Amino acid sequence: MHATIPISELVPGMFVDSVHKLKSDAEIKLKSRGMVRNSAIISKLEADGVLELNIDVAQSQVPVPERFISAHVANVEGKHIGLQDEAAQGADEEVLLTSHGNQALPTAEVFSAALNQFEVQNKKLQLLYGNILGGEALQMHLVNDICQEIIASVTQHSNVMAILTRLKDKRSFSWRHMINSTILMTIFAKYLGLKPHVVEQMAMAAMLHDIGKSKVPQSIQEKKSPLTENETRHMQKHVAYSVAMIKEERGVTPLIIDMVVNHHERLDGSGFPRGLDGERLSKAARVMAIVDTYATLTTQQPGSNAIEPVHALRFLLSNKNQFDAVLVQKFIKCIGIHPVGTIVKLTNDRLGLVMAGNDALPTSPVVRVFYNVKHMHQVTLKDLDLSARDDVKIVANVKPLDYQINLSRLLQESLLV
Repeated sequence: MHATIPISELVPGMFVDSVHKLKSDAEIKLKSRGMVRNSAIISKLEADGVLELNIDVAQSQVPVPERFISAHVANVEGKHIGLQDEAAQGADEEVLLTSHGNQALPTAEVFSAALNQFEVQNKKLQLLYGNILGGEALQMHLVNDICQEIIASVTQHSNVMAILTRLKDKRSFSWRHMINSTILMTIFAKYLGLKPHVVEQMAMAAMLHDIGKSKVPQSIQEKKSPLTENETRHMQKHVAYSVAMIKEERGVTPLIIDMVVNHHERLDGSGFPRGLDGERLSKAARVMAIVDTYATLTTQQPGSNAIEPVHALRFLLSNKNQFDAVLVQKFIKCIGIHPVGTIVKLTNDRLGLVMAGNDALPTSPVVRVFYNVKHMHQVTLKDLDLSARDDVKIVANVKPLDYQINLSRLLQESLLV
């Protein structure tokens, strides 16, 4: 259902489908449709001569007054509201709306709610893992509850949950890896179009695949120097420990067992524990290998720093003999060439935080600009839809430490506004 409203009634949170009426002398040409994010957007539209707009009631995040709702606006379908004047307006101009091809940007309220859920889930996993370290048995009903909560969170806010996997904490790799793997697996499994009951099993496998590390001496897991041969053998036993801990539990299916036992196997037979080659590895096991490797490489660990997502994707791409190339390509399309939560440098000497991907133009996501590289200072936060800009492009992915940026703090400060 749609509604035609005057510009005076437009408020942040409404989804603009098209412009209904402009001032007679307005020369503005508007290109696409999307969500109104702040009052500055409204002021800009008003200054550009917009008088009335057609609002998509269903996609709006705030209620539209009943008196404006009308079912007779079919004649305006197909028109697109744009992000900027056609004329060049300078590299610092704020893109007004999220374009049709881009995924929706999370509001501060949505991010805050998701962050709270994430922290609750993280604390539950931390307690669960701590109990196992203390000698208690694995409580599968708690694992299932946490897994279901994560699936629900991803279903509601997949972009936000993907961003939260970028939070760093050296002291909690084990349970952080569990939650990150579960989030990424859920996102990817849904992208692959798998049935809900299969998605649930794959998410459960992602949560449990490394649970056997609780039986590996902490001195080995926290060692900062390379492991000896003997220590490596001890570490590799975590696969057998994981299987032993879950195989008799209620609700653990053959699919889950397959993914847990084979997540370190590789297509060329170089993996462990059995050195299986590609012909004997299921699609689910291949997916688990990709997700586990990506989550491990991009998560802070006691013995090594996390690498940027783009480098982790390149690692997967460059090792076609070990990882299923078709699934790797699908994984990249799923999370994006520039995954949400990463920092990119733009051609206008700004740094931006990737906020949403673009299915139609993967190299042109929505970024939230926050830093001037040339003058080395913070700038007012602005959202740029790069698919609507010909003058601003991504030139490189950036390591936060290169600019003394605390990524976890940046994520929370930039998204809670």
